[in-house]
Amino acid sequence: MKAIIIDGYVDEPAVLGVPPYISPYVRYAAGALRYHGIEVDYYTIDKIREKNLWQSFNSYEYLIIIAGTTVPGHYLGGTPINLNEIKKIFELNKEPLRVIGGPITKGYTITGGKKAISLKDFIEENVEYIVEGDIEKFLFDYPVSDEFDLNSKSSYELIDKIAPYGAGIIKMHERYPNVMLEIEVSKGCDRKTGFCSFCTEPILHGMYRERSLNGIINEMKALNANGATNFRFGRSANFLAYGITFNNGNPNPEIFNELYSEVSNFCNVLHTDNANPEFIVNNEKEAKKILEIISNKNTSGDILSFGIETFDDEVAKLNNIALNSEKALKAIRIVNEIGSKRDKNGIPKLLPGINLLYGLIGETKNTYNKNKEYLNKILNENLLLRRINVRQVMMFPGTLLSKKLNKIKINKKEFIKFKEFMDVYNNQMIKKVFPEGAILKDLFVEEVKGNISFSRQIATYPILAGIKKKKELLEKFDGIVVNHGSRSLTVLEYPFDFKNLSVEELSSINGIGKKTAEKIYLTKSLKDIKNEILKNKL
Repeated sequence: MKAIIIDGYVDEPAVLGVPPYISPYVRYAAGALRYHGIEVDYYTIDKIREKNLWQSFNSYEYLIIIAGTTVPGHYLGGTPINLNEIKKIFELNKEPLRVIGGPITKGYTITGGKKAISLKDFIEENVEYIVEGDIEKFLFDYPVSDEFDLNSKSSYELIDKIAPYGAGIIKMHERYPNVMLEIEVSKGCDRKTGFCSFCTEPILHGMYRERSLNGIINEMKALNANGATNFRFGRSANFLAYGITFNNGNPNPEIFNELYSEVSNFCNVLHTDNANPEFIVNNEKEAKKILEIISNKNTSGDILSFGIETFDDEVAKLNNIALNSEKALKAIRIVNEIGSKRDKNGIPKLLPGINLLYGLIGETKNTYNKNKEYLNKILNENLLLRRINVRQVMMFPGTLLSKKLNKIKINKKEFIKFKEFMDVYNNQMIKKVFPEGAILKDLFVEEVKGNISFSRQIATYPILAGIKKKKELLEKFDGIVVNHGSRSLTVLEYPFDFKNLSVEELSSINGIGKKTAEKIYLTKSLKDIKNEILKNKL
């Protein structure tokens, strides 16, 4: 028996699976099948596009597509599968049992400000099973029993059993070993006062529950045994809440200490993702202990993503966002207090990142002003934000948003003006977070346009770094920051010899114009560079 898993990529509030990320879902699915002795092959949708493999899967007994984006995003490492591609694969490969799972089964849209459409209406005649529950539970039950349920959820006992079996499929990813593994610690949301109007986490994953510490560690060790060294604790709505189930509902610094002590020694990258700022403020003492543990044992450039969504307190209430603007600001201060320390390369250890969302219930022109007001407060207090995501909300069936609104309404004029404000703001913030002279280790080239190579680190929300030099795709190098854009950096390869820099590279350094660069290039004068132009910047 053979199965093919096609990774169409996922992106949810609490999980990412677009390259270089590999989501837990595809690994669990492989584990469920391999547990029963079924051989598994694995392709990303990008590999299928590149190699024209659309009609290559009729020899398999199982054909499984896993996909779905429930938050809007812009992707550099890969492009999520679309409905026409799903239909094409299933139509051209009719011999296997055709199955689809992942968040796409709850609705499909790839654009912010849009209402999701039903997957059943589009592909039902081309597929045997649309699994709206957990795909790994279906794949664990179906091969050995007629008692399967398309809506059934996995227990963590099952996930802990099968996850190590699926670890080996990461070797089939075209970017292996330079991949990032999302590690699941919990499902659902720990809030007890209902959920945000737009959130799909409770719809997709149900009530809050936590995975055992041993289950997490054992899976990470199995992945490491298969060559993985880059990990992110991303499959969680609020990572800092992990362990409350085992501590009478209270924050649990001890479990974080044990977790990080067990895994940090074999990680090249160890990062995090979501955290609830209200949880930090309401549990300040214990949250600080957890933040200390993370920032002492993680790798630099780490982020805690805050779903602030809006600094307009009235809009927050109407959308059941359990956070006000002052609490949000306090949480940002707390993380900065502990995590803004820098490593030897000048990179902060742990910073907050914030999400701002437009298209919410009750939004007005004043919402934009409130967001600007608090962003300026953050900047004026010299606090650091590692990244700010500004998005238009997606509307999915079953959310409060879909029940309250027939159509998402966004003030396009104000939204465009806000994005223009953010271009200036991001540039100011990036200069603080990544000062000139900071060194970014292990950059990978993701895209080449003309003589500019765009690269990123394997990290949580890695920043884009451009170098005015043509390089090979996925080539690895270290870079030193020499200039800043609105959401990106300009770097030189590090270490470097000024005498060997091109005019283009020289002119990319802040403070050097083209004429000066040409003069330096012709004279090869290190004195000109160091004493007259750079003035100790590098």
